[in-house]
Amino acid sequence: MLNMRSTPSIVEFNNILGFLVKTNNHYATAISLYQQLEFNQIKPCLVTLNTLINCYCHTGRMGFAFSVFAKILKIGYQPDTITLNTLIKGLCLNRKVHEALHFHDHVVAHGFRLNQISYGTLINGLCKMGETGAAMKMLRQIDGKLVNVDVVMYNIIIDSLCKDKLVTDAYELYLEMIAKKLSPNVVTFSSLIYGFCIVGQLKEAFGLFHEMISKNINPNAYTFNILVDALCKEGNVKEAKEMLTVMMKKGVTPDVVTYNSLMDGYFLVKEVNKAINIFYTLARRGVAPDVCSYNIMINGLCKSKMVDEAINLFKEMGSNNIIPDLMTYNTLIDGLCKSRRISYAWELVLEMQDNGQPLDIVTYNSVIHALFKNHHVDKAIALVKKIKDQGIQPNMCTYMILLDGLCKGGGLCREGLFDEVETLFSKMEHNGITPDAITYETIIEVYLKCNSRFTNKTSLQHIQIWKLFSALLSDLRLPNHTQNHQDENPVKVYFLAL
Repeated sequence: MLNMRSTPSIVEFNNILGFLVKTNNHYATAISLYQQLEFNQIKPCLVTLNTLINCYCHTGRMGFAFSVFAKILKIGYQPDTITLNTLIKGLCLNRKVHEALHFHDHVVAHGFRLNQISYGTLINGLCKMGETGAAMKMLRQIDGKLVNVDVVMYNIIIDSLCKDKLVTDAYELYLEMIAKKLSPNVVTFSSLIYGFCIVGQLKEAFGLFHEMISKNINPNAYTFNILVDALCKEGNVKEAKEMLTVMMKKGVTPDVVTYNSLMDGYFLVKEVNKAINIFYTLARRGVAPDVCSYNIMINGLCKSKMVDEAINLFKEMGSNNIIPDLMTYNTLIDGLCKSRRISYAWELVLEMQDNGQPLDIVTYNSVIHALFKNHHVDKAIALVKKIKDQGIQPNMCTYMILLDGLCKGGGLCREGLFDEVETLFSKMEHNGITPDAITYETIIEVYLKCNSRFTNKTSLQHIQIWKLFSALLSDLRLPNHTQNHQDENPVKVYFLAL
């Protein structure tokens, strides 16, 4: 087109640029082609420049996007709502929501009018930044004054409130929609159903599900998946299977997310063979397993003490071109450590490093705990020092593993290192990690164990024990059952202190 004797209209060039952006997101290519237009002195129109702004926004080059906006004004074109909406969306996309709000105020002050898309984008940006209250405030400010609020704006805020577990507020907003004669859609109901499910109110969630059916609003795969997952997490796999039947009767095809939930549910209720059966029949069902599918299987197999099967599945991932993620490695490393196969676990740690996979404290906690369990106290302490040098900060679990390992291994008691106990305890508080009942119990136990060996420090130990017990009471950290310590006696710490 550029080499033709009679240069085609700018509209033809716009069609090519627009096609590149809309079909395959070839933003860099579109920018390069625009530069060729400039080089050939072909004058762009507003549509061309709007497309260019969109490309710069999606590549994170907001400075260039605003340079094009300045060029629009300089040429004498009048920016339209597409121009303004693209810039607002670009700022929000690049997490510059407050700059987007400032730009909004600026253009409105200069007489430009924005539309529902503009305000929907701003509300969405605020919600994505966790500022749902500010989004709600904007909804109130614009309602009937600047634009008419629509179902999209309500859906965005309802969804954000539900994700924040503020389901009562979300439901009130839904009732407000109804009062305004705004018809809720599948997005509205799906968000509310999700909200009620994550706070454990399944009865209300199913009530909304039946309500949407009565309103002739067809649930989609996402809606069904929310309910299937919620039932599976409650251990109600039978009801989840019934929901799967309803799903297919409604003409909605189950996807990998649906089956992942079912596999997770079967592992939860210890029906391992059924979970394995679903996994190996996915292909026959026309569904390709994803990394989440493998993670669920590896986790379930490890917890069922089927570590060899989990290793085989891990190896299978590579042949299926599925790249293991952090959760995959962490799950398998934890399973290997608990089955006392530390050398293999360490090989996986090295593999992660070689592959450029970032390791987190969860990865190392499993290895540190295994080292203590196998009486490699010095290696465990050395590893803690090493990860701190790498900039990985220990968490509450790390400190608990350290305290438990050092005490049970006699590391502190053998040498009478009471000061080290107090130092470790202080570090926890300094790092913003609040000790719980188990922490206090562990420290009190080490003083008691060492009592017979260091009689000259007995009175000091008794004082320390009482101080710790008093701190426990004053912090209102009464000993109780936790998920990781279900075998602990909830009154044990009281007897220890007495």
